[in-house]
Amino acid sequence: MQFDRLITEMRRLALQAGDRIMQIYEADDFDVRAKSDDSPVTAADEAADALISAGLREAFPDTPLVTEEQADTHGQSLRTFLIVDPLDGTKEFVQRRGDFTVNIAYVQDGVPVRGIVYAPAKGRLFYTTADGRSVEETGPFGDAPGETRPIGVNPMPDNRGLMVVASKSHRDAATDAYIDRYGVRDMTSAGSSLKFCLVATGEADLYPRLGRTMEWDTAAGDAVLRGAGGEVVRFDDHSPLAYGKPGFENPFFIAYAPGVLLVKE
Repeated sequence: MQFDRLITEMRRLALQAGDRIMQIYEADDFDVRAKSDDSPVTAADEAADALISAGLREAFPDTPLVTEEQADTHGQSLRTFLIVDPLDGTKEFVQRRGDFTVNIAYVQDGVPVRGIVYAPAKGRLFYTTADGRSVEETGPFGDAPGETRPIGVNPMPDNRGLMVVASKSHRDAATDAYIDRYGVRDMTSAGSSLKFCLVATGEADLYPRLGRTMEWDTAAGDAVLRGAGGEVVRFDDHSPLAYGKPGFENPFFIAYAPGVLLVKE
């Protein structure tokens, strides 16, 4: 894979998809339907998916593609592939809370090595550069990349005073019980893959997820966090979270700055 070209295409497609999503988001009304698993889907999900998947297939025809909105891509057995969530955080979109993202990632040998997370309603754009380092680009966003700043995890988080980020839409008692085992300075909530990015920038130190997620939900944010010096591990045994699993379903996981001393179950 030519990483310079990959990042250029991922950035272009994410921004175009974000523009299309915002056109629908800012309309007076839009339809919301339920998929077979009862999760919501909107015209914004479908329009962004059509745009991104067409662009990736044209640019990288020999690389397998997995995307949330195309069920026929979910039965593959893969180790190296592109993976897309065209609108992560549909519930946040529907409730007009702004915490939704466009996620595109490249997984190589089971590891998300490059990724982009774009939050169009918040004007935040995070991605890995061709050499694997993570940056945040400051807007306005044009055809050519603008000013970027390197991002990195909090290098020395204090386990007695951690900043913890948790899901807005999927917070539960099990997550709260796990968080209570740490010394927490403060808590924040965010939707979609923005939680990974808050750890990647040092705005948070720990993001535990004790709930169902799919690889398209996490791969791009995982890549950005890894490129910022962070880690994502399974909740049960603290081994690195791998990709290309059957059905592309994740176990529970923990995303964190490496200075955090993880507690055992």
